[in-house]
Amino acid sequence: MAVNTKAIVAKVNAAFAAGSTEGFLACCADDVAWTMVGDTTVHGKDAIHQWMASMGPMEPPRLTVHNVIAEGDVVTAYGDMTMQDKDGAVVPYAYCDIYHFRGEKIIELRAFVIPTAATSQTRPGAS
Repeated sequence: MAVNTKAIVAKVNAAFAAGSTEGFLACCADDVAWTMVGDTTVHGKDAIHQWMASMGPMEPPRLTVHNVIAEGDVVTAYGDMTMQDKDGAVVPYAYCDIYHFRGEKIIELRAFVIPTAATSQTRPGAS
């Protein structure tokens, strides 16, 4: 039976939107690697959990998934999202996540996240 990797990515996106690190990590292999392109790579579920916890409490991102494309053991999802920064500003981003699977588990996530507007334009009360 073929693995429905697109359904797993939908589950991951729902976990991110709910702010559930555990929901995301449940879909990952123990040796998963997460690369934020241009920033850092974190290896292993425990290290990813610690890395995400080190960011402190945050509002979950609001995701709009435009498309999910699957080919073999690779799934690409892209769309738009907004997240609050540490000052409470809502910042818009475009993203593209590339997932590599081993069976039903994610072994690599390569995330391209690009701000799409100046932060000062989205701050509450900014003109």
